[in-house]
This record gives sequence, C-alpha cells and structure tokens, in this order.
Amino acid sequence: MEKIIIAVDGYSSTGKSTVARQLADYLNYIYVDSGAMYRAVALFALQNNFLSKDHFDKDLLLSSLPDIKIEFKKENTMDHANIYLNGKNVEKEIRTMYVSDFVSPIATLSEVRKKLVSIQHQMGIKKGIVMDGRDIGTVVFPDAELKIFMTANTHVRTLRRYNELTEKGQKVSYDEIFKNVQKRDLMDSTRVDSPLLKANDAIEVDNSETNREDQFHIILQLAKDRIAKRI
Repeated sequence: MEKIIIAVDGYSSTGKSTVARQLADYLNYIYVDSGAMYRAVALFALQNNFLSKDHFDKDLLLSSLPDIKIEFKKENTMDHANIYLNGKNVEKEIRTMYVSDFVSPIATLSEVRKKLVSIQHQMGIKKGIVMDGRDIGTVVFPDAELKIFMTANTHVRTLRRYNELTEKGQKVSYDEIFKNVQKRDLMDSTRVDSPLLKANDAIEVDNSETNREDQFHIILQLAKDRIAKRI
C-alpha cells in the first residue's frame, strides 16, 4: 500500500499529538512531535543559562546550535519514541510548564527553525510519517497528501492542559495556564518566520465538543480515503 505524509497543525492543547500518535500507531507510520524538538532547544537554552524570564542571549544560543543533537528513540518496540537531547532522554523535562513558557521565543528564531526543519525533512524522505506542529503543512511538508488543522475554544484547551499537568503531579493554576495558552497563540500566529497558519488545502477540525475517540475515527477515515485516493 502506498504511504503518504500526514501533517497535523493547529493551536496548542488541541490534541494534535494525541491524534497524530493514534494515526501513526494504526497505520504503522513513524510519528514525529515537532513541538518536542523546539521544547528540547528551549531546555538546552535554559540549562546553559542562555535563557531566563529576564534574559535571552540569542547570539550564544545560535552559536551553540551545532552542539545540539536531537533524536527520537524507542525504549522498546511497544513504546512511543522519546526525544533525546545530546544523548539524554528529556521527554519528561520538556513537558513541564517551566519549559512551556519559553518555547515560543525559541520558535521565533529563523536559525533554529531552519535547523529543525532540515532534520524534519530528512525524517519524511521515505513518507509513511505523521508529524504534528505549527507549520508542518505550510512549511515543512507543503506537499503532504493529508493536512489537518486543529482548533478548539481557548477555555477548553486550558482545561485540558490543566488536567494533563495536574494528573502528572505538577502544581499549576488554571489562570497560569490560560495566560500561557493566550501568549503562545499570539506569538505563534504573529511571528515573522513560519507563523501558525491553516494551509489552503488543510481540513479544519474543531474538537471543542468532540471526544478523542470520535475525533480519531473522523481523521482516520480521511487518512484512509487519501491513501486510497478517494479524496
């Protein structure tokens, strides 16, 4: 069966990663969380004191880009691939609110985007890949056979993120997350390089009132139809 590239873009906390993983598992495709790559760069900048709430040494970060090695590896055949930063599994570290607050400033840097997009291109050469992010269907894979753009009400997204983090034991407030979601939306949509946009040929999915299972089956059917060239 012919393999395709599936691009899943959209706002933060719309369930992009969840449905992208589900699709990849079902289709036996490779799943790549492009947002995790930007989180890894943000973590690198924080660890090396290039970045804080009051300071961002862009020049030092950019000069250190050649030292950043990002990989996705599976711990075993049953697991999803985890992200590795310079040989260390940082999957849990990059998911904290602490790192989340610094992702958008990192993603605005053209040099960072260029490096990561180059890595992403290599991952998609053989197709059979599901990648989620902000600019997958517009910049990384503009010729992807299926493009999904996900959106949802801001308060719905905030509650999802709040529940996700508190279930992991993180101490966060609803207001803190709401402000973070609004901030990321603004920065993602207004950055000069590769802003968050819906591709002209993307199919929009608003999941404000849709559960994960129904959403998965809707998008899976779109993927099956596209693979079979019915749409």
